[in-house]
Amino acid sequence: MSDAKDDIIEGDEGGEGEDQKKKKGAGLAALLPNLLKWGAIGLVVIILMVTTVIVAVNLSSRGGQNQTAAADPSSPYLGKRPTYTYFTSIGTVRTRTRDAVSHSVSVDMVLGYDEGDKNTPAELTSRLYELRDFVRTFFSGKSAEELAPENEALLKQEILEYLNTRILANSKVRIITFNQLDIMEL
Repeated sequence: MSDAKDDIIEGDEGGEGEDQKKKKGAGLAALLPNLLKWGAIGLVVIILMVTTVIVAVNLSSRGGQNQTAAADPSSPYLGKRPTYTYFTSIGTVRTRTRDAVSHSVSVDMVLGYDEGDKNTPAELTSRLYELRDFVRTFFSGKSAEELAPENEALLKQEILEYLNTRILANSKVRIITFNQLDIMEL
């Protein structure tokens, strides 16, 4: 009889152990959907944050446009304007525009460089013929419409970039001025 009691007691203990194992298994099974749900929510939050940052950066950069703006000359907060030394040896260059109805262009361009710079005047003088040829080809490649007075700032910027990147090796021109820029219909 004692054997039967031992079996019943052991059987009871074994039964309770299986129930506890089933409860633990059921707890993990119930916990897994909650973990997946919170993981998915966290992933969606991260995706929204990254998307927001990307959109904000694109809006602030305005599609990659340059953020440096020219100072407004009417602003009272302008600093001291730099003083330049000017190279005037190019002289007056005359050419025709690329228009079907030919226009004549007469330009006298002056190049400004940093005051006290000893290398720039020497390089500009040594490249004088290249400079004259550049001025002639530059203005003969433009139409009369492109040479209109409202486009003068753009023309100066194009010339400045070309000179500093393709003609001059060791010097930098800082400013372009026109003593004369006349466009006449022939």
